[in-house]
Amino acid sequence: MKKISRFKVETSILVLLLLMATISIITISSAETLLPSHMDGIAIKQLIWYVLGFGLAFSLMFIGNDFIYRHSYILYILSVLSLILLLFIGEPINNAVRWFVIPGIGNIQPSEFMKIILIIVLGGMIKKYNEDKDGSLEEEFKFILKVLVIVFIPSLLTFIQPDTGMVFIYLIITATMLFVGGIRYRWFAIGASILALSVAFVLVTYFASHDAFVNIFGTDFFLRVDRLLDWSNSSGFQVENSLNAIGTGGLFGNGFGNHSVYFPEPHTDFIFATYAGNFGLIGALILLSIIALFDIRLINVANKTSNHTNKYVISGIIGMLVYQQIQNIGMTLGILPITGITLPFISYGGSSLISYMIVAGIFFNISNESMRFTN
Repeated sequence: MKKISRFKVETSILVLLLLMATISIITISSAETLLPSHMDGIAIKQLIWYVLGFGLAFSLMFIGNDFIYRHSYILYILSVLSLILLLFIGEPINNAVRWFVIPGIGNIQPSEFMKIILIIVLGGMIKKYNEDKDGSLEEEFKFILKVLVIVFIPSLLTFIQPDTGMVFIYLIITATMLFVGGIRYRWFAIGASILALSVAFVLVTYFASHDAFVNIFGTDFFLRVDRLLDWSNSSGFQVENSLNAIGTGGLFGNGFGNHSVYFPEPHTDFIFATYAGNFGLIGALILLSIIALFDIRLINVANKTSNHTNKYVISGIIGMLVYQQIQNIGMTLGILPITGITLPFISYGGSSLISYMIVAGIFFNISNESMRFTN
């Protein structure tokens, strides 16, 4: 048996991360021509965040996942407290209070880190439940209630920021991890039925009477629902211009920095439109291939690991990434509603990028664990 170094970096995932980093920085640099002058230099900032992110990912390899798992509830409590504190001292930006504004550093979004901590906490909970369970329906029901409480607290705090898109991510993470954790299918059917009835009630009220909707749910929620539904009749300015930008890119694109049309958030929510407009269908297919290979590599490692906590954690990571990838690109193409969800590893953003690099560090550790000894 030949022992593998604890700090061996998973080459395939490192190469894919470097490719996504390159695409991200190039595309953000191109998007600067569509942004106000005070945002000049954000591509350099993204590069700095990537350097810090890689440093953090490699640092986590020294710390190890076991240390993170053991302190998951402490991290959860600190993250919840940060979401509460945000409501009091957070800086309002675009009518939302999602960020701590730290001079000289930038904006820090606690909910981006909450989603990673949620994955870690749920991974430990599911592992413990499966080790101790007696198989009864009552025990499983109590466990699901515990999970819902853990998820509900940050979901409520995030929803009132408001950030509906992030709440969806929390729910996707939870559903994916419970499914992989072996929870009976009947609970998913019950949950889906409750969700469907809730959505139906909201939509019926919305279309029946806007005044009644506002009286029941409030103006803020009305505006959020209105925005979500804006895509369905193709009247949204963002979606129309995004589709025009992608369409004019053709097969090979208009070239770096050449934009045929203006659209908001070209460096975050609609970065795929920026990239596809610059590099065309061929470039878009290359990016989609890189993303798909990254996800497949995660799945392969999940299948190889014998550590159940690691398996559940990777399932949560995969659920989070795949949902964000589909949602972001889908809303850019006008086939899904706009929810303000960014494209992982590609969109601009310090907090989101650092959170994904934490994921990379966790993954490096899991991959090394599964290869610790070879023949």
